[in-house]
Amino acid sequence: MSHPSPLSPTASAHYQVLRTVPSYDEAQRLVDRLSDAGFPVEHVRLVGTDLRLVEQVTGRMTYGKAALYGAASGAWLGLLIGLLLGLFTVVGWLSVILWAVLLGAVWGLIFGLLGHAATGGRRDFSSVQGLEASSYEILVEAEYFEAATAKLDASRPTT
Repeated sequence: MSHPSPLSPTASAHYQVLRTVPSYDEAQRLVDRLSDAGFPVEHVRLVGTDLRLVEQVTGRMTYGKAALYGAASGAWLGLLIGLLLGLFTVVGWLSVILWAVLLGAVWGLIFGLLGHAATGGRRDFSSVQGLEASSYEILVEAEYFEAATAKLDASRPTT
């Protein structure tokens, strides 16, 4: 573990860098160690540095998948609307819900197909986006910095 200078660009005048670690899991473990040692962790910040957007491609998007995803999301919306309308129906509330789910699925299927066709083949894949940091800084309010350092050093796991 590196021990950077107490003040860095991500530390404000009120916070000091306690440690810099390469992963979020390691940052969580350090804060957990502080908490287990009785340190008031509400004075701690975790800051990801050098953020980058990562997009994981999950598969090929076909007309069939677009129709299926559209129908599924339309059915969920139909279920919500059907349940709301069913609250005000005295007789036949189950048929109101079923019709709403069916109509939602049909409209979702149509919009899913139209949406996929509108891309013109420019994005024939599905993906999930997320942010990743190259490292994480554990910041502590300046007046608690010495106490945090002492607690962290005292709680160092034995190897």
